[in-house]
Amino acid sequence: MDDLWLAVRWLHLVAMAFFVGGQLFLAVCVVPVERRAADPERLRAIARRFGVGTLVAIGVLLATGSGMASHFDRWSDGLLQIKLSLVIVVAGLVVWHTRRPRMHALEAAVFVLSLVIVWLGLAIAH
Repeated sequence: MDDLWLAVRWLHLVAMAFFVGGQLFLAVCVVPVERRAADPERLRAIARRFGVGTLVAIGVLLATGSGMASHFDRWSDGLLQIKLSLVIVVAGLVVWHTRRPRMHALEAAVFVLSLVIVWLGLAIAH
């Protein structure tokens, strides 16, 4: 049974790494290069493709996170409540960003809040 929950935690971490690591890769590597390219549609295509992967990662995060919170009886944990509140804020910012893709402050806010969520996840796990 311990191996099952280790696998669930592993899936949770892989999904988180995709979501946060992908944001970092896009911000540091892809966006600066693609903005200088002659084809702005290519950057939109990359962002859409990452968006699909992000939806899958969010689904995995919700499923595994809910499972772990139930299994480890963490639903009343104050840090988890803060983390979940920030997840809702990030979800709202992501939706807003899809409607206003040129508002780059939204990208920064999603990234910074995602890092805070990871920090809280580490604090909860220990």
